[in-house]
Amino acid sequence: MDQPSIALIYGTDTNNTEEVGTKIVSQWKDLGVEVEMHNIKDIEVSQLEDYEMLILGIPTWDFGGIQEDWEELGDALSELSLADKTIALYGLGDQFGYGDYFVDAMGWLYEKLAPTQATFIGEWPTEGYEFEASRACIKDKEHFVGLAIDEDQQFELTDQRVEQWVIQLYAERAVEAA
Repeated sequence: MDQPSIALIYGTDTNNTEEVGTKIVSQWKDLGVEVEMHNIKDIEVSQLEDYEMLILGIPTWDFGGIQEDWEELGDALSELSLADKTIALYGLGDQFGYGDYFVDAMGWLYEKLAPTQATFIGEWPTEGYEFEASRACIKDKEHFVGLAIDEDQQFELTDQRVEQWVIQLYAERAVEAA
């Protein structure tokens, strides 16, 4: 069986989202899976349709601000044809400095992509985080729509969280393909 085409696409201003993306790609490689990595500013939004699986990374700025390169795409994201695609999201934020907006941009990205009818995997528990509110929390408030990373306050947990999340994605992807 051919390996599915997977891309990790990120937007970043400080390189933190890229650095976490590199860790995610490395974990996939350890599982024998190659993942292409692209900065969203360097590709056309329509190229997201070229992959079977997308891992999308976005940081939240200040009071819930969306990373500029992603925000510029706006409604174009909602118009993509992704019904047969799988998407996993990861977001960066500061849960103490901006606890009312923790990883809000990841929630924004989820909301933009939901109309595409893609299959989302990789929900992540909120346990172990301290924040007031997040647009990235799903219905039960016990999970985020994807992996939440806090490089400001919990950088020492990033590697462990990335490793666990990629193993989770690998298993969820296998179940979906079966």
